[in-house]
Amino acid sequence: RPERPVFVEELASLIPFYDTRHFIKPGLTGWAQVMTDYADSHADSLEKLQYDLYYIKHRNIFLDITILTKTLSTVIFFRGQ
Repeated sequence: RPERPVFVEELASLIPFYDTRHFIKPGLTGWAQVMTDYADSHADSLEKLQYDLYYIKHRNIFLDITILTKTLSTVIFFRGQ
């Protein structure tokens, strides 16, 4: 999901390659969202960035299906926050 611009500027200045995640259009869900919790710190944002970069490098239909399956599972079983 898109981040608020003020946070993007701050995180881009602190975390190398943070802007790389913007090569892919944001969607309803993503690999970082299904694999981690909400980002409350810079360390959490770095972890999410690592998942986003993994997705950019390895994106394919099977990874997208995995993301969709995990998202639906979270919604159906009320595991979201």
